[in-house]
Amino acid sequence: MAEKLDALQYHKTLPAGKISVVPTKPCESAKDLSLAYTPGVAQPCLAIKDDPEAIWEYTSKGNFVAVVSDGTAVLGLGNIGPGAGLPVMEGKAVLFKRFADIDSIGICLDKVFNEKGRTDAQKLIAAVETLEPSFGGINLEDIGSPACFKVERELKKRMNIPVFHDDQHGTAIISYAAIKNALKLLGKKIEDCRFAVSGAGAAGISCCEFYIKAGAKRENFLMCDSKGVLRKDRTDLNEQKLRFAADTDARTLADAVRGADIFLGFSAPGCLTPEMVKTMAKDPIIFPMANPTPEIFPDVALAAGAAIVGTGRSDFPNQINNVLGFPGIFRGALDVRSTDINDEMKLAASNALAELAEAPIPADVREKLAAAYPEDAAKGMFDKVGIRRDYVIPKPFDSRVVPHVARRVAEAAIATGVARIRIDDFDAYEAAVARRIADR
Repeated sequence: MAEKLDALQYHKTLPAGKISVVPTKPCESAKDLSLAYTPGVAQPCLAIKDDPEAIWEYTSKGNFVAVVSDGTAVLGLGNIGPGAGLPVMEGKAVLFKRFADIDSIGICLDKVFNEKGRTDAQKLIAAVETLEPSFGGINLEDIGSPACFKVERELKKRMNIPVFHDDQHGTAIISYAAIKNALKLLGKKIEDCRFAVSGAGAAGISCCEFYIKAGAKRENFLMCDSKGVLRKDRTDLNEQKLRFAADTDARTLADAVRGADIFLGFSAPGCLTPEMVKTMAKDPIIFPMANPTPEIFPDVALAAGAAIVGTGRSDFPNQINNVLGFPGIFRGALDVRSTDINDEMKLAASNALAELAEAPIPADVREKLAAAYPEDAAKGMFDKVGIRRDYVIPKPFDSRVVPHVARRVAEAAIATGVARIRIDDFDAYEAAVARRIADR
């Protein structure tokens, strides 16, 4: 009850909500006013009319992201509607600004539903594509499956700015970085690993597709939805689930985890039992990512034989937190005016996180981490060098994350031909992003 009251008070304290607009230019004199608005504003308007690319030079578009939702799949709350989803989108805007100095605004859209109250993909696509003149990127958020797949796919085709559905790709990027380092510690290869997956929604399917791009084999996945294992003999599977339909006798999650090297959870609290863990391959990796209550708690999984465990929670080691991804990804994409966030850029973000976890932590960063995570600091976590079973991925408050992810993403954007601006000195760029965030 106290938590609920604290959260409500936090949001209702005046000014209500969590974001506001702050001018970047002075407006304190008659001359300032004439420059900010009429008659001076006509000059950049005419410059953009003559050269559409000048919009990046004369407006805030280059550092402005729209966080767009229809409220049909909000956090663990489900289809609560666009108005009820607005606090989440405002929260995302806070994280963009706090971690990457990116300005953003939540846009929750109504009248984009079918007769069943679910996302009408065509209506949502038509609404979002009209936003392109005002924003440098689109972060899709909390849009129900399976419509979310079509919405992102079509918008990426139609828009000339990055479109990124964080619910699909954020968890995939972060968790792959953790898996990559976990497999390195255990001496395993991703192409040899068997995966058991609980949850066949946007996050589960997109994570598995991403791992396949990174080298995992599709035939090594057994995925479960609320009705059991996705099998080829089922007639109730949508297009995305069919890609993971297996020719198998397995029917239940217990069947799926038997002999698996890696468990991934995007589903329901407590669905993975210690008995199931004991049937997995030697030294299994377990990522129960349901929030706030995971599919199995880390201590229980470790006691049952798990080698490495990661969750979505900040109070356990190896937190799979999307804030490790989207701020740096958009920072890099915006800084090179990328037209897309492609697979190469996503893999680059994962690799950046994996690299950081192995790198020594500088004294100034260690001091900040100790303030943010006092219990971990007391255990000496930040004094050690390299990855360990309780540290396969950096912490969200590691100030190196956004600059390094931005660097790798920008490099990949340039290398794959989707950048409109070149960066010649990436060491200098990474340092400049670090200063920009520190100086906020």
